[in-house]
Amino acid sequence: MSHIFAAVVLAGSSLAAQKAPFDVEAMLRLNRISDSQAAPDGRGVAFTVQTVDLANNVKHQQIFLTSLHGANPRAITAEGDNERPRWSPDSTTIAFLSTRSGASQIWLMDSTGANARQLTSLPTGAEGVTWSPDGKNLIFTSEVYPECNDDACNRAHLDADQASKLKARIYDTLLYRHWDHWNTARRRHLMVVPVAGGTPIDLTPGERDVPPFSLGGGENYTVSPDGAEVCYVSNGDAVLATSTNTDLFTVPIAGGDPKRITINPGADEGPIYSPDGKYLAYRSQQRAGYESDRWRLMLLERATGRVTAITEGTDRWVENYAWTPDSSQIFFVTEDRGRTTLQRISPLGGAARIVITGGGQLGDVQFTADGKTLIYTENRLTHPTEIFAVQSSGGQPAALTRLNDVLLAGYDLPPAEVAWVESADRTPVHYFLLKPPGFTADRKYPVLVLIHGGPQGAWGESWSYRWNAEVFAASGYVVVMPNPRGSIGYGQKFIDEINGDWGGKPYADIMAVVDQIAGLSYVDRDRMAAAGASYGGYMVDWILGHSNRFRCLVSHAGVFDLRSMFGATDELWFPLWEFQGTPWDNPDMYARWSPSYFVKDFQTPTLVSHGELDFRVPYTQGLQLFTSLQLKKVPSRLLIFPDEGHWINKPRNSALWYKTVIEWLNQWTKPTPPPALPVPGTPPEVKPPA
Repeated sequence: MSHIFAAVVLAGSSLAAQKAPFDVEAMLRLNRISDSQAAPDGRGVAFTVQTVDLANNVKHQQIFLTSLHGANPRAITAEGDNERPRWSPDSTTIAFLSTRSGASQIWLMDSTGANARQLTSLPTGAEGVTWSPDGKNLIFTSEVYPECNDDACNRAHLDADQASKLKARIYDTLLYRHWDHWNTARRRHLMVVPVAGGTPIDLTPGERDVPPFSLGGGENYTVSPDGAEVCYVSNGDAVLATSTNTDLFTVPIAGGDPKRITINPGADEGPIYSPDGKYLAYRSQQRAGYESDRWRLMLLERATGRVTAITEGTDRWVENYAWTPDSSQIFFVTEDRGRTTLQRISPLGGAARIVITGGGQLGDVQFTADGKTLIYTENRLTHPTEIFAVQSSGGQPAALTRLNDVLLAGYDLPPAEVAWVESADRTPVHYFLLKPPGFTADRKYPVLVLIHGGPQGAWGESWSYRWNAEVFAASGYVVVMPNPRGSIGYGQKFIDEINGDWGGKPYADIMAVVDQIAGLSYVDRDRMAAAGASYGGYMVDWILGHSNRFRCLVSHAGVFDLRSMFGATDELWFPLWEFQGTPWDNPDMYARWSPSYFVKDFQTPTLVSHGELDFRVPYTQGLQLFTSLQLKKVPSRLLIFPDEGHWINKPRNSALWYKTVIEWLNQWTKPTPPPALPVPGTPPEVKPPA
């Protein structure tokens, strides 16, 4: 593979002009790497590769293995969908999740991929597997009926639910639905099963859920180095829809009464024991109900219960983190101005030191058991995730995977440029800019301004499949990605300034970027468009009532009417914080920042898209926007996906979404748009008004 790659790169460098623009078809052919796991003995790395089957409209996942010497990765699973490989402490066995027997269950295989055997056969399935350090047990979660004590009871309840002709739902509490599914009578419990086989034990019986994964991406439970106890995350508050108050709990691995070990009013998650057993590291937010408070790295000293925020001097969110094998350091990732850095800090205190200044986004940080090698992943705007290794003492990183190099060598992916502009109040605002392939400075190009969601999110030097800037640039646009107030990576004060001010300072920041872009010699200021999703969709809706400078707009899953949004969304802590109360307690705030109050000023042609299974921003928000546009006789189009939630994930839906968005942009910003490319399942064409 390396020889093929070298040949392609050499050919590409001499014939760069022949490289093709990077389109959706190319994006859907990429190998999507995730969840890399280094073997403790340092001999290899297991990871998951997802591929797209466009013909059957599905994505498949298989487990691959590569050595630390950069040998060609190879698939070690083939049947069903397989994910989350986890090495045994002695590196002889890999536990993983597989659907090859139907539901997701825990399987074991040798370190080479041979001798696969099924460990669990739970009617309720299994997810999120991890080993105990002594190699005797596996910890996982399963969605069970809390009144059941065995598999027979769970199976009887499942069979009865599936056979019932009555599909009505009855609820007595909030958070009755979440993201894209209705909550049921089942609860996600933490389970333990012996590796040698046997009946799993429910460690967390009752009405509370244990989330399998943290917001930072790791497991939300871990086993102490002596194998005696499990630390896990759960929310014990009475009304889950208004609470972010997750805490850490411990329970004996043999079962018993749980003990809450954190009392912070904000969120605590992602526990990791130090290898010597002295500490428990986790990340935490201080303010109750605020999901975008600063994530601090915390240390709990197990002998005394003393808790210390060891990254208090770092005004950035702590993302991924890992202990060194000798427990002397914690390595952690933070995002800074659209890029990430890897830092290290001692549990005894002191300043953090930068280890790697990433050109892109770093993740999956871990060490081999001898501490000599650091494994991590990295992706950029021009390249999806690959796996790297570097000596922990320093040196040049080596790529362990190059699964996409051959494909990408045939395409022109322009690098991102960075710039700053002062907003109306003199605040510096950072943005990324991509020029289209084949760019020449003597032409005038249309502009596409992409507005990120969150709103406490950010555009970064990172790869995306849902909003891929390279795909939009390849369609002939100068792509601009501003990070206005509310964006992460610029300090917590910058994040907090969006609270209660959704259409204020962030709007001014975005328009300051647009003003600067409009003055570039190669930009056609009369052919500008804007697009965004979630909060980005909200900002598009806000722009509709406050500016006519764009030729067209795209609003995906956007918030349109804040009052009705409050009554239908799932996680109520979000609007309660952002708008400082309920609509009936603070009606002026909801009216002031609701785009629905400015429909009389709507004039810009707008594409509205939404998923019917979106319970975060219910799709009726999109319907209200489209109805308003139609009654105002503003050129508009509605694209609805009955089988999608907040994000458009299914392969054919993704292809149709990109096709529809790009055609809409071309229709209004280009005098002679290119011919449309057919996509299976495309709805009838809607012609633009004369």
